[in-house]
Amino acid sequence: MKKLYIFSLFTFLFSLSAFAAEKDINQWNTTLHRIQDMAVGYGISDRVINEVIQEAQFMPRVIERDRNQPEFRMTLQQYLNHVINQNRINTGRRMARQYRTLLSEVQARHRVQPHVILAFWGMESNFGTIMGANRISDAMLTLIYDGRRGTFFTNQLIAVMRHADRNDLPVDGIRGSWAGAMGHFQFIPTTLARYGTDGDGDGRIDIIGNLPDAMHSAGNYLRRLGWNPNERICRTVRLPENFDWSLCNARTRKELSEWARLGITNPDGSAIPRVVGMRPGIVCDERDNNRDGYLVYENFFRVRRWNNSNHFGVAICLLSEQIRTP
Repeated sequence: MKKLYIFSLFTFLFSLSAFAAEKDINQWNTTLHRIQDMAVGYGISDRVINEVIQEAQFMPRVIERDRNQPEFRMTLQQYLNHVINQNRINTGRRMARQYRTLLSEVQARHRVQPHVILAFWGMESNFGTIMGANRISDAMLTLIYDGRRGTFFTNQLIAVMRHADRNDLPVDGIRGSWAGAMGHFQFIPTTLARYGTDGDGDGRIDIIGNLPDAMHSAGNYLRRLGWNPNERICRTVRLPENFDWSLCNARTRKELSEWARLGITNPDGSAIPRVVGMRPGIVCDERDNNRDGYLVYENFFRVRRWNNSNHFGVAICLLSEQIRTP
């Protein structure tokens, strides 16, 4: 393959406004050449390489976002109030009716319940209404150029290019968040490469424009994480007044009988179940100034492997329960 002519008029004009020094122009072009050479080595088609390299645009706002990610300051209850509302619950129930057949197919194939798939869909993209508009290849090139996590974003970009090549997708149509998450369930490219699934049998995987592919990919991901459809994710409980808040980390696992001895009850004050062998953790937040807590089971920790956040895990638990219960 011939070297692509990347020093285009656009690159030159853009460089004058986007880069203050010659070394920055050189660094950008070096980044493009390196990715081009890697893509050739992976056997990626000329079509995809051309679309990525020749049409590349530097995105300074992506670097700004990456360097200034806000510290997570919401308490657990503030977060839950923010992400779980009646509109989202009602939409989830409506989607359950609208996509009943598709959700049943996902459940049959991957053993993940419809209300769980819908909770992830609602949390990740508000049921496909907020999937991100950044061209993923440009965002990844910009972050590779910046260098803070160059290896990670290089792997993501190569995965995007291979995905576009294998599935005959236009690079310009692969859009998502500034950090590379895309589609209905906001997969990063390497996650898509590992768990992406052709849901409608057309021989392609498109988690942005094809909902069956997106839902089956989510089901496959959860199944591969070990999802157990016979277990719950969490249980809402009441904490005693003298509870040791240092236990609210999900990592401290105890038998249900031990949690009961510490004063944990159901919200109405009744005794929690005493199932032998279960060792849930507990999630709560002292900053909320209340006595609400959540016993979290094995499926919760599988959710944590999808998104490593206790807040997110509890939200998936509660939203899925609300969607399931009209």
